[in-house]
Amino acid sequence: MSAPGSALRATAARVLGTVLGEGRSLKAVLARALPEVPDSRDRALLEAICFDALRHRRRYDYALSQWLARPLAQRDQAVHWLLLAGLAQVKGLGLAPHAAVSATAEAARDLGRTGLVGLVNALLRRASREPLPESDDPAIRCSHPDWLVQRLRRDWPEQADAILAANNQPAPLWLRANPRQGSASALAAALQEAGMPADCPDSVPGAVRLETPVPVDRLPGWDHGAMGVQDGAAQLAVLALEPHPGERFLDACAAPGGKAAQLAEHLGEGELLALDVDARRLDKVRDLLRRLRLEAPNVQVRVADAAQSEDWWDGRPFDAILLDAPCSATGIIRRQPDIKWHRRETDIPALAATQSQLLDALWPLLRPGGRLVYATCSVLREENEVQVAGFLARHADARAAVLPDRFGHACDAGRQRLPGEDGMDGFFYARLEKAG
Repeated sequence: MSAPGSALRATAARVLGTVLGEGRSLKAVLARALPEVPDSRDRALLEAICFDALRHRRRYDYALSQWLARPLAQRDQAVHWLLLAGLAQVKGLGLAPHAAVSATAEAARDLGRTGLVGLVNALLRRASREPLPESDDPAIRCSHPDWLVQRLRRDWPEQADAILAANNQPAPLWLRANPRQGSASALAAALQEAGMPADCPDSVPGAVRLETPVPVDRLPGWDHGAMGVQDGAAQLAVLALEPHPGERFLDACAAPGGKAAQLAEHLGEGELLALDVDARRLDKVRDLLRRLRLEAPNVQVRVADAAQSEDWWDGRPFDAILLDAPCSATGIIRRQPDIKWHRRETDIPALAATQSQLLDALWPLLRPGGRLVYATCSVLREENEVQVAGFLARHADARAAVLPDRFGHACDAGRQRLPGEDGMDGFFYARLEKAG
């Protein structure tokens, strides 16, 4: 029989192995693993261990490289993931060593590596007594890949250290109140009454922020659609579009659906077409609209490639288009720390080419006098202001509107929010207006 807590630590090691060893998404792997854990406290611990291990992976890897007499054999790779989980508990989460160390060491048995129980125990006991060895390499100390540290220092020389630090911090839980069921202030009051301190930041009308995240099924009103989960920076993308009731909107890359739902809130007699190329992710859009009770005949959700308009456009121009483009996601690393280890510098030119293709394909679909918001959850200039500058150079009938300060740092024709600023994710926005 497994020692108390060892099965959970073995699960954490398997999750980390799938994410780091097989290149899978942490969100997707946890979505399968968490329902198998019956106790809500254990689910929260599993999630916390995995997030911390991924946030600080390079620091933990370096410490292990200094403490191990020789690297673990390939057949013992599962024990390496287990050691990352152990360091996350002892160093990152500050769990009591007597419980965390023994349970993690015994988890080596659950992983079929009984002979390494003693090694795991010794290394984690050492970690509980000593500080981690620190490298002279700044990329190891901040636990980011070399290329990303170099790119951030080039793009944001004065803010790079703050960005890197913010990427390793847990993010608050942002909600968007469903205005058909109540105001943001009423939602915040209900959360307070339920013992969940919340506030309504002035910079994002309709938003509610909880500094301490909780499972969504504990939120009062979740089941009947009182709110959706959506970072404040993501909500600002729709506010940059300045939607008005009665207009015809296109959400060109709609999954997972937060922005489509936000557009649908005040649609009135207007129309919304929400597209995404991924049918499975588009199911999440439908589920969200259904839970928020925003389904309506004038809200269409379709599987389509926005860049291939000949396959789906009916010829009627749009008043406003939201293009939340595929990107490096370097602005949301604090929410998805596996991005650091999955993204490659060689991905960026291909992403930039896709962004250009989408912009050029969607521009003819906009009526004269209409507006298109280009947004990304990236902090890399190549995907943001450089992308917009190229678009403006190609389209004489386009001009960039000036967005106010609440959208972030002025960046040529757009605005850039950086991770952690006002508790939000990193996001870029540019509003492009077509000559009338």
